[in-house]
Amino acid sequence: MRHLKAHRKLGRTTEHRISMLRNLATSLINSREDRIVTTLPKAKELRPFVEKVITLSRRAASLNGDAAEVGGLHLRRQAAAFFHAGNHRRAASSRRGQTPPPRTAGVAAIRRLFDELGERFKDRPGGYTRIIKMGRRTGDGAELAIIELVDNPREKEAQATARKRTKGSTKKKAGETKATDTAANTKEEGGSEE
Repeated sequence: MRHLKAHRKLGRTTEHRISMLRNLATSLINSREDRIVTTLPKAKELRPFVEKVITLSRRAASLNGDAAEVGGLHLRRQAAAFFHAGNHRRAASSRRGQTPPPRTAGVAAIRRLFDELGERFKDRPGGYTRIIKMGRRTGDGAELAIIELVDNPREKEAQATARKRTKGSTKKKAGETKATDTAANTKEEGGSEE
């Protein structure tokens, strides 16, 4: 019986699988296009992993009052468990006169998650990601997929251009109907004068 064995193993040990999901989540949140390309089973496993973190940032964005600061810090620390830690030896490795090493991608992902994505998905009750199948990879035949965040700027821009096109076509249609109506009226007036 497969009780409590809900997720895919993906051919990895538990530690490797969790590390891979953390890396994929970091890549998705830090990506400029709000999308990454991976295999379909990995994308299906990544989806609930990322959506739990986005829910934490959404809760932090909706907090207000005195509990906002304390609760926000608690939610940030909970979300940090989904990413690799920052440079834990950062203070020890920097010496006087040397510039400290840059923060890791996990820290940047948490910063973007709570500063930008929490506000973006504040009114959305769930379903923050979308999986699009791409077909099979030529080398090994693995099924590829794109996993992306919904309501991204590229998508909103495409919707705005589509609205402009539909508004432009309705204005043309309205203008054409006015022109045909005026032409029909002039013909009728011309016909009634004779």
